[in-house]
Amino acid sequence: MTDDDNAALAPVTNTDLEAEATGLEEALGAVIAERVREFRIRHGWTVGKLAEESNLSKGMLSKIENVQASPSLATLARLSEALAVPVTAFFRGLSEEQDVVFVKAGSGLDIQHKGSGPGHRYQMLGIMRAPHDSLEPMLVTLTERTEVFPLYQHAGTELIFMISGKMEYCYGSSRYLLEPGDAIQFVGEVMHGPGELISLPIQFLAIKSVTPGG
Repeated sequence: MTDDDNAALAPVTNTDLEAEATGLEEALGAVIAERVREFRIRHGWTVGKLAEESNLSKGMLSKIENVQASPSLATLARLSEALAVPVTAFFRGLSEEQDVVFVKAGSGLDIQHKGSGPGHRYQMLGIMRAPHDSLEPMLVTLTERTEVFPLYQHAGTELIFMISGKMEYCYGSSRYLLEPGDAIQFVGEVMHGPGELISLPIQFLAIKSVTPGG
């Protein structure tokens, strides 16, 4: 048996696992730092402006961008909302990402949308790594009515598939009645969003197409 064979059979120690975890944490921190800086510059913002928009301290953001601090999920959620990107966008480029994204029922990442009230749940169902990151699937669950529902605009196109409930969906000046099994596709630049929530609870799958790597 060769020395290489002996090395292959050697048991994995806690030190090995700790070193692997540390390496992964460092790689993750570097990728997040790069993405935060990239998205901030894309908006034309200074660190101070991003701090103002995200309600985070300038010092914390500087540490994140210089890989001196690891942001919590709550911090990433604030940055996600301020920079108008999904939380998963901060992990693009991490070599440990795979080309299959499997999300168990109920385990999608909760996203907060500006203007959405209680009883409105948005769950991101994962996103592929570049260059295959052209789709953003989200499961939307509405259990309470609001007087005014926020309308949205975005680049690319969108597909909505109705799972349960009944609602009126607004698209520009048009209105569409959506019931279980109905689907609607449209261009995202036109203002759109749920209008009258007729029969609760409502659940639908929304899939946006986005620019790969953007």
